[in-house]
Amino acid sequence: IYTVIDKLAAEGKAVVFISSELPELLGMCDRIYTMAAGRLTGEFSRAEATQESLMRQMTKDKEVTR
Repeated sequence: IYTVIDKLAAEGKAVVFISSELPELLGMCDRIYTMAAGRLTGEFSRAEATQESLMRQMTKDKEVTR
């Protein structure tokens, strides 16, 4: 599947890739949008995205308990 995605992107086609696996997103995407509670919470280029920054936006306004 990754080969197909890479080929489509190389042809200039847009690919919408949905995943909760952050390493997968960071390895495959040129641009990452995050959502929480059905709302867009962040937009990142590959260069500026980190697992921490993505998680911060994905859990925005959520209470985290341990």
